[in-house]
Amino acid sequence: IDEFDELYDSLKEAVEQAGLDGEVELFKGDGYTFITFRDNVFFDGDSSIIKSGGAKILKQFSSIIAAVSTSVKEIQVLGHTTQADPVIPNNPENDRVLSSERAARVAAFIQQRTEVTPDKIVPIGYGQFRPVAPFDTAENRAKNRRVELLITKSDAVEHTLEEYYQMMDRTSE
Repeated sequence: IDEFDELYDSLKEAVEQAGLDGEVELFKGDGYTFITFRDNVFFDGDSSIIKSGGAKILKQFSSIIAAVSTSVKEIQVLGHTTQADPVIPNNPENDRVLSSERAARVAAFIQQRTEVTPDKIVPIGYGQFRPVAPFDTAENRAKNRRVELLITKSDAVEHTLEEYYQMMDRTSE
C-alpha cells in the first residue's frame, strides 16, 4: 500500500473523530478519493466565509493531504449551490459567483496548508447545475448545497465528473 492509498483511511479516521459521519461522505476508488462536505460544514447560507468548525476539519484534512502531497496529481474543489425555489431558478450571476467563491476559499485554505503545488489545486463553481437530489423539498435542497474534493493520484486514469459519480453510486449499493 502506497501513501496515497493511506489517504482515505486517514481522512475517514479524522471524520469519525470529529463526529461528522453524517456531514462528510468519503469514497475511495482506483486512483482517487472523493469527499463530499454537506452544506452546513463550511458555510452559512448565502455565504462563502468558512465557519470556524469548518476551518478546523479542513485544517485536519489539509495536514493529512500534505503528508501525501508527492503522490497527488490534482485536487479539484467543487462548489455547489441549490435552487432556492423549486420552480424558479436562481439568479445565474449570484449562483455561479457563490459556488465559485466557496470553491476558491476552500482551495486557498488547502493551498496555504499543504505542499501540493498551487497548479494542482483547481477550484470549480457549478452553481445549482450539478444537483444530487431534486429541488422539491428543503431536505433535498440541503443535499445539493455542498463542497466536494476530488483528489486524484499521480499515475491514475482520469475520468469525467459524471464517471466518478457513477463509480461512487456503484460502490454505495
